[in-house]
Amino acid sequence: MTYERLAYVYDYLMNDVPYSKWLEFLKVQSDEFSSSKSLNVLDLACGTGELTVLLAENGFRVTGVDLSEDMLMVASEKAASAGVNISLFHQDMSTLEDLGLFDIVTIFCDSLNYLSSPEEVQATFRSVYDHMEPNGLFLFDVHSPYKMNELFKNKTFAFADEEVSYIWDCFPGDFPHSVEHELSIFVLDEEGKYERFNELHKQRTYDVEEYKSWLNEAGFSIQAITADFSNSAPNDKSERIFFTCSKI
Repeated sequence: MTYERLAYVYDYLMNDVPYSKWLEFLKVQSDEFSSSKSLNVLDLACGTGELTVLLAENGFRVTGVDLSEDMLMVASEKAASAGVNISLFHQDMSTLEDLGLFDIVTIFCDSLNYLSSPEEVQATFRSVYDHMEPNGLFLFDVHSPYKMNELFKNKTFAFADEEVSYIWDCFPGDFPHSVEHELSIFVLDEEGKYERFNELHKQRTYDVEEYKSWLNEAGFSIQAITADFSNSAPNDKSERIFFTCSKI
C-alpha cells in the first residue's frame, strides 16, 4: 500500500466522507475537556489534507503528518489553493520526531486501523504523548470489531462514474478483527480510455478494553469513549468508536 496512484483520485472517491463531522467532534471535545484555547493541532495520517485545510480555515494552527509523500503533495496544493498556511511532514506516526508540542493531536478516519500490530499502536500512543502539551487532548476513532467482522468481511462494494469507478472486495485478514481490502480502480485518461490499477489495504482493530489498556500504559487519562459521531457509549452494533484522552 503506497498510495502513489491512489492519492490523485482519493478525494474523488471519498467525496461523501463527512469531514465536517470530525471538525465538529474536535470542537465539542475541546470545549468540554481542554483548559487551553487548543489552537495548535497535529493532524496525523492527514492524507490529502481535506480535514487539515478545514481546520486551518476554522482558525486552528495545523501541522499535518502522513506516510505518503504523494498524499502530502496533494495536501500542499490544496492548502495553497485555499489560501491557508499548514506545515506538512513526511513521517511515520509511530516514530514522530522533532515536531514540537501540540494542544490537540488527532488520528481520524480510522487511520489507526492501518497499523499492522499491537506494538505499532502502542508505539503510536507513546509517540503522540511525547508531542503533546500538558493537559492536551488526543482524539482518534477506529473501526469497531462489529464493523470489521460483520459489515466488511466477504462483502463487495462498487462505484461507477464516468471519470472514476471501482470494485472493492473485502476479505478476512490474518488476525482477529482484521480485513484486507482489494480495490480495482478504473480512471478515464485523456484519450478516453480507462486505465486500471489495483490497491491492497489491510486494516486491523481491537476490543475497546485493549485500546484503553494501551492508552493508560502510555500515560493518558481517558475522558470519553463514544460511538458514531454521537455522545452515546458504544454498543454491540456501533461502527466507529471515538476516544477522547488527556495527557496527564
